[in-house]
Amino acid sequence: MKNISTNRKAYHDFRIEEKYEVGIVLSGTEVKALREGRANLNDSYARIRDSELFLVNAHISPYSCGNIANHEPKRERKLLMHRFELARIYGKVRERGYTLVPLSMYFNDKNRVKLEIGLAKGKTHVDKREDIRRKDEKRINEREGRLR
Repeated sequence: MKNISTNRKAYHDFRIEEKYEVGIVLSGTEVKALREGRANLNDSYARIRDSELFLVNAHISPYSCGNIANHEPKRERKLLMHRFELARIYGKVRERGYTLVPLSMYFNDKNRVKLEIGLAKGKTHVDKREDIRRKDEKRINEREGRLR
């Protein structure tokens, strides 16, 4: 598994409850650009429209050796997911205020580009501060354990 891009901001801003691996429909120059590691998932999200799943606002830079037929960097890309999983997610997103956030993009063992999306709820400012406080306490405890 070769990691292309991760969305570290997602873990800070959202509480991830479920994770799904989905395929993504790409053009040839997009795949070549991803092999160069030129992707950015920050501020992107997934949207369900007409019973299909789309990745919105993800940036894949143009391929460096591309020509006039290069791809558009921020176009919407279709995501591939089983219909029963999509129906279950749609119910949660519609009713309970969840959102679909891309967590990482990678090449699997068959050299296919996969995207890991998470079913997430937004954190409040207080939740974020509490998480930072817990991480600091854990770091201090580990440091004290090493000094003994």
